[in-house]
Amino acid sequence: MKLNVLVLGSGGREHALCDKISRSPRLEKFFCAPGSSAISRLARCVHFDILNPATVLEFAVKNKINLVVVGPEVPLAAGVSDALGKRKIACFGPTRRAARLESSKAFAKEFMKKYEIPTAHFRAFQSFSSVSRYLSQITERPLVVKASGLAGGKGVFVCENKRAALLAAKKLMEERIFKDAGDKVVIEECLTGPELSVMGLTDGRSFVLLPLSRDHKRLKDRDLGPNTGGMGAFAPVSVSTKIKEEIEKIFKKTLTGIRREKMNYRGLLYCGLMLTEDGPKVLEFNCRFGDPETQAVLPLMDSDLLPFLWATSQKKLKGLKLKVRKKTSVCVNLVSEGYPEKIKIGRRISGLEKKHEGAQIFHCGTVLENGEWKSAGGRVLSVVGVGSNLKDARQKAYGGADAILFQGRAFRRDIAKERIFRQKLK
Repeated sequence: MKLNVLVLGSGGREHALCDKISRSPRLEKFFCAPGSSAISRLARCVHFDILNPATVLEFAVKNKINLVVVGPEVPLAAGVSDALGKRKIACFGPTRRAARLESSKAFAKEFMKKYEIPTAHFRAFQSFSSVSRYLSQITERPLVVKASGLAGGKGVFVCENKRAALLAAKKLMEERIFKDAGDKVVIEECLTGPELSVMGLTDGRSFVLLPLSRDHKRLKDRDLGPNTGGMGAFAPVSVSTKIKEEIEKIFKKTLTGIRREKMNYRGLLYCGLMLTEDGPKVLEFNCRFGDPETQAVLPLMDSDLLPFLWATSQKKLKGLKLKVRKKTSVCVNLVSEGYPEKIKIGRRISGLEKKHEGAQIFHCGTVLENGEWKSAGGRVLSVVGVGSNLKDARQKAYGGADAILFQGRAFRRDIAKERIFRQKLK
């Protein structure tokens, strides 16, 4: 069966998804909303409000769309999947109720507690005064403060002490730097250990894990500076058989909870893990492909992605086997001056026309104006190197990154460099 497909989104993740889907022999008509100048070379870009479920549904019906693939989290929280489901249009993305695993960190933490999914000890608060009272009563220690709502991956503060935690909570709840995302906050113990991004396709019953990856959230080298949406990633991350088994156990427990809560979950389940001395613990759930992990992981897939997305939406994932290339990938994000706060855009980009040996470029925030590429977002480009090993992949990624220039360009020089991630994690 040939499929008419609509992808929602416009960033580097969606560019990578569109690139992979466009190669499928199962594809008939291909649309992306709103898309981008780069994505328009792969799919027909259409402009409408992707946060309005009725508008998405109207387009899908009119254009006989078989499958809608939701890239970012906000359309899921808005209920796009629910609207499509009522008209029996397949959607790769969970319902609004199920998407609370990402849209409400407080809900996700209670869910983990209920279904005995390993995570950090936590408390949730709905007022700044209650946060202040709580912090005054506990012993001094590092803490993590999180906006409960969606904050574009930037609503997490790792605090060295109680005073820093109080200031973070104030920014979220009183200064409202992320608006209503900070109406409720979660304060939890600060876990230590290497992080791991685990993405799995799931139809609510079965799951297929993608190659394990690692994101680099901090703006600067050596994990310094503020949290961002992600400065780069690499895959695969090699872990021991024991950790693999524990990861699968976490997925199975999560799906058990999803079924018992009667959630309609057909899409991507992302588990951000911390590999602590006590084993893997869940830092967060996302209900969509990670960004920039997707840019690093999809080039490693030997399988046609589209049949997997379709099978997920039809609850027919069981038995499918993913073929993965025996390669390594490194993704380096080039970002605008001022990112992640006061970004400066409209900067002319040069070097994209060059041949980047072994590197693939995904556009995160660019626009093509009068034949010239210009920056149009905080994260501008993802440069992905694929090689026979980590050193080879890094060389190709950074060779591509160095060849691309725009005023104020910034990127980390240590993506995938840490020695601990080159070793097999036990």
